[in-house]
Amino acid sequence: MGGAVIDEGPTGIKAPDGGWGWAILWGCFVITGFSYAFPKAVSVFFKELMREFGIGYSDTAWISSILLAMLYGTGLGLALNFQPSLIMLNRYFNKRRPMANGLAAAGSPVFLCALSPLGQVLQDHYGWRGGFLILGGLLLNCCVCAALMRPLEAPRQSSGSGPAPQRPPRRLLDLSVFRDRGFVIYALAASIMVLGLFVPPVFVVSYAKDLGVPDTQAAFLLTILGFVDIFARPTAGFITGLKKVRPYSVYLFSFAMFFNGFADLTGSTASNYGGLVVFCIFFGISYGMVGALQFEVLMAIVGTQKFSSAIGLVLLLEAIAVLIGPPSGGKLLDATHVYQYVFILAGAEVLASSLVLVLGNFFCIRKRPETATEEERHKPPEDVRVDSREVEQFLKTEPEKNGEVVHTPETSV
Repeated sequence: MGGAVIDEGPTGIKAPDGGWGWAILWGCFVITGFSYAFPKAVSVFFKELMREFGIGYSDTAWISSILLAMLYGTGLGLALNFQPSLIMLNRYFNKRRPMANGLAAAGSPVFLCALSPLGQVLQDHYGWRGGFLILGGLLLNCCVCAALMRPLEAPRQSSGSGPAPQRPPRRLLDLSVFRDRGFVIYALAASIMVLGLFVPPVFVVSYAKDLGVPDTQAAFLLTILGFVDIFARPTAGFITGLKKVRPYSVYLFSFAMFFNGFADLTGSTASNYGGLVVFCIFFGISYGMVGALQFEVLMAIVGTQKFSSAIGLVLLLEAIAVLIGPPSGGKLLDATHVYQYVFILAGAEVLASSLVLVLGNFFCIRKRPETATEEERHKPPEDVRVDSREVEQFLKTEPEKNGEVVHTPETSV
């Protein structure tokens, strides 16, 4: 589960690790930025929405939850951009895949730094309705990035090489990934993590306003979080790509989740603007590590051929969790009117997910059974190239060890 899978693509096409892949990376950077930053940036409109519609925090939190659930679960809207861009990135990068994932994931904080203050300015000048309209127009840039995506072409075969091998029929959704214990543990841990992962960015602006912080400074907290996140994601991707670190990427991911949960718990003690700034710095570091590693670890578990089905299933499970997380935090806030409890709940959920991942990997995945699996026992032997000189040398030396007379027939090889 913790090791990296070296793939050459679903049809034997080797990933170029560059070339047009850099254009794919740029498109994935922009799409990831809009997909993740937009649901968080709309939190600056929450106070205005609550005043206009006379609703509570739990009802308002459904806005971000529904946006993220549509992104993760149903394939509508942003998901039609987000998931295919990740799959294309995996097709074009292999050895540089951790770095590519880190750079693409950096789109989220970069756009969050811009969209959060922009949303506040749009609300001040045009109201929340005009702000939503303009932000929706900006999202159309994802269509331009989608035009950059193009599949890898297989090398042309010569006319004398025979007919192309028959490909097995592909299913829309490959449920066989559930046979992989590593995937099951990852999906369970990721679902628990999402319960609390997105709660602090949704509520931190309202938390600051509740402490008496001016609206502009409160919205600037998301900019601080995003700015730190910008550097955390590529750095985490670069570190994960190191030869000695990559086999242990799952443990690094577990540490990132633990760090994120611990930051939530410490953030619950903030009582002024300075405390929230410190929280946003540490949360941005941990959040960036999680963002850079989550799909890299999944790619390492299932490989290229099953990644498209695996990511769809994982995001579907996360969609259910993300529909529960922020609204449950809002419900708790409506009942207690204490933001600290919301952050404590989110931190506990993320901490629990880190323990599930690291303990599941250590006890269930790391210890492989000594006997071969049914698939391995019936696997046909691999073709091995044998040097004739080595065979001849073996025929000479092996009988001599047993005291036998050596007869070396001449060979035509």
